[in-house]
Amino acid sequence: MEEQTKLFTREELKCRNTREDAILIIHNGVYDVTKFLEEHPGGEEVLLELAGQDASEPFEDVSHSSDARALMKKYKIGELVEADRTQTKPAFSPQWNNDQPQEQGNSWSAWLVPLLLGVAATLLYRYLFA
Repeated sequence: MEEQTKLFTREELKCRNTREDAILIIHNGVYDVTKFLEEHPGGEEVLLELAGQDASEPFEDVSHSSDARALMKKYKIGELVEADRTQTKPAFSPQWNNDQPQEQGNSWSAWLVPLLLGVAATLLYRYLFA
């Protein structure tokens, strides 16, 4: 039998912003970080400042490690109801693939255009001031 996910509204979570009851919304997931406040490497103030709110953007801005993301699962208590969800961007994951022709074109233009502009500026300078 599959366990059902508990659903929350933003309205009911916004008052859960105290040291005794600290909830964060991250990518539509609801996390009870009350027991994590003292352990948080960035200090409890960072979490309390965002408690009861959507902390997705600040969470991504800090570039949390994969270990931190794995640890989050321990504190997840539910998700937002469908009506309160926001469109989330996937977490940043760089794509390193040199097989794409578009990438090759971009790498050429990255140094060729400035080089040509430098040569043109040099010729113009010599013509005007020589």
